[in-house]
Amino acid sequence: MKIIVLGGFLGSGKTSVILQLAQYIAGRDPQKAGNVVILENEIGEVGVDDKLLQSTGYNVENLFSGCVCCTMSGELVIGLRKIMADFNPEIIIMEATGVAYPDNIRKTIIQSIPDADCGVICVTDAKRWKRLLRPMEMLLKDQLDVADVILVNKVDMVDQETLSDVEASIRTFNDSAQFFRVSAAETISPSVFDAMLGAGREA
Repeated sequence: MKIIVLGGFLGSGKTSVILQLAQYIAGRDPQKAGNVVILENEIGEVGVDDKLLQSTGYNVENLFSGCVCCTMSGELVIGLRKIMADFNPEIIIMEATGVAYPDNIRKTIIQSIPDADCGVICVTDAKRWKRLLRPMEMLLKDQLDVADVILVNKVDMVDQETLSDVEASIRTFNDSAQFFRVSAAETISPSVFDAMLGAGREA
């Protein structure tokens, strides 16, 4: 079973990316939506993004009131096993909170579900990167350094010089990941989704 952990700071565009990825997997065929489960990890008690995701016809499950990379790791394992039993999906797409550490999530998954093929994707915000870098440097570093694929999102909102500077800065945290410049407000290239689906796969 494929599990994709989608990390990135608050407002980076994770939900928009997930919507397009889920549609790509299902081939825009509602009959195939059941093969995909989207797992939302909300810190608050009411899901916001899941309302949008559910409207597309996909199975959406929620984990509330904590971050699965720390206080809720046990609930994550229970939740994943329940999803496997209830839906038997081909793919689980997990949107982590904006303050999550994806490496901790992946370690929990691999230790508890050894057969899982788990990839980590990080969505970054080209428009806000420079503003966030100094106050959030350690969090951004920990989100980026384990990513298999890094999406530099909102490229339509910055000029080319700024975009080049942002990507160079991001690469100082992780230069081994696959990098893609995207705008989730527009149509993302299928090659990006193919890379995301292949993330974490052993060579």
